Amino acid sequence: MARIAIIGLGLIGGSLGLALKRSRLRDVEFAGYARSRETREKARKMGAIDRAASDATDAVRDAAVVIIATPIAAIPDIMEQIAPALPQDCVITDVASTKAQVMRWAEELLPHHVSFVGGHPMAGKERSGIDVADAALFEGKPYCIVPFVHAKETAVNTVVGLADLVGASPVFMDAEEHDSYVAAISHLPLVVSTALFSLVRDSAAWPEMAQLASSGFRDVTRLASGSPEMSEDICHTNAQNIIHWLDRMVAELRKYRDLIRGDDEEALFKAFARVQLERDAFLAGGAKVKRPERPVEAGIGLSDLLMGHWAASRTREVMKAVESQEPPAGRAHRSRHRPQRER
Repeated sequence: MARIAIIGLGLIGGSLGLALKRSRLRDVEFAGYARSRETREKARKMGAIDRAASDATDAVRDAAVVIIATPIAAIPDIMEQIAPALPQDCVITDVASTKAQVMRWAEELLPHHVSFVGGHPMAGKERSGIDVADAALFEGKPYCIVPFVHAKETAVNTVVGLADLVGASPVFMDAEEHDSYVAAISHLPLVVSTALFSLVRDSAAWPEMAQLASSGFRDVTRLASGSPEMSEDICHTNAQNIIHWLDRMVAELRKYRDLIRGDDEEALFKAFARVQLERDAFLAGGAKVKRPERPVEAGIGLSDLLMGHWAASRTREVMKAVESQEPPAGRAHRSRHRPQRER
């Protein structure tokens, strides 16, 4: 069997396992590793993986594809741990919310005989952990793909194939572009959501306000329920871009403060009306811009990589056996000298 290894079995790692297994790839074993033994066993029992590995190195041994789905801060340690065990031509990808720092770690820590292609599925929930993993999490969602300039086309196509199999739409971009954009549409909302809840919760009138808080307050502060570990990692690895958008947010709030304080009622109405129309158009799909697609060679994807990796591994196994004059694993030994039949 070919092997796909998933390191990190939280919401994203577990959901990827469920989604990939649902796609019914043939002759593929899914090995998974998480720090918690309880998490590993939950992932196995719910069908996100076939085998719970004892450590990260065990999970990636003989793997054709490795998906790193740990918190961002854990990625360099994971890369260092698995580097000696990664087989020739293995494809490594990740799902981190920031990309520039991860790409630097990959360049520094991974061996040259593997290919790294950065990834970031634009999907998630405010809750985290294997218990909320969902095979449908990525359906119809963008899946950012950030390859090195020198990445092999087969490696890039493998990650494209992975995105396709889980129902996502691949979008190519470079790491700096990715981090700038997600700072605005993902990381800024996270910080604003958290700051809003903190502001109101710290009010002396919170007990009374909490009784009145309904869908509007809950919707706007939903992201504040996310993993603090993930939020901290995002801010540390994308600080410059987040601060840029926070400064612009402060300026935008000042603009609305001045409109509310001022006497020009028409200007305030126009500000709300314009944003309503633009957001409705965005929700209807009118703001979508078709990005030029990176050319992908037809017929080459994840399945082809897995089959090729299995064949290459089998060939190496046979060659080693020939060199050592031992039969390859899985084959019964046949003696050159057959016993004579009794007469």
